[in-house]
Amino acid sequence: MLKIDSLKNIFNQYKHFFTFLLKFVLFYVVFIFVYKLYLSQFDLQKNEVDGITKSVAYQTQQFMLWFENDVNIVKNENEPSIKMIYKTKYVARIIEGCNAISVMILFASFVFAFSSQWKKTTLYILIGISVIHILNIIRIAVLSLSLFYFSEYEEVLHGTLFPLFIYGVVFVLWILWVTKYSGYVKKYK
Repeated sequence: MLKIDSLKNIFNQYKHFFTFLLKFVLFYVVFIFVYKLYLSQFDLQKNEVDGITKSVAYQTQQFMLWFENDVNIVKNENEPSIKMIYKTKYVARIIEGCNAISVMILFASFVFAFSSQWKKTTLYILIGISVIHILNIIRIAVLSLSLFYFSEYEEVLHGTLFPLFIYGVVFVLWILWVTKYSGYVKKYK
């Protein structure tokens, strides 16, 4: 009986943390499952690229065309990716991971876990996902240009600098949500 009382006390003491954790995990698992279900319809053995990744590649190309005419995207016949061609040079490949959907799901899971009002939460998630998407397009474009001019720094650019940028944006959006919009700071002061 003592252990049950102790567990109840621990749960009551950390109720907000456990609620956050449960909401986060449930949202994340459900949306990752739905996304994986979506991806499962594409045959990687036949180098099929999902529609979201194709759309991101196309939008990146359109963004880059505002500044430079010599930008093309081509389906890669050797792997499930889209080739980014800049000034006739193959500078980058856009794969499923480049579409930022997993980052968006992570972002939305955290916001949902700190949710207090459905309308405000849904609106913030939609705005945040839009911001992440737009900045991801810009990130891929700038990365492509950077790889054209500074290909010797590919590992640092692709592996460190640009992921730091996108995750930094997500972190700032989380901080804004918790401190300004979620209502949690006011509730627990």
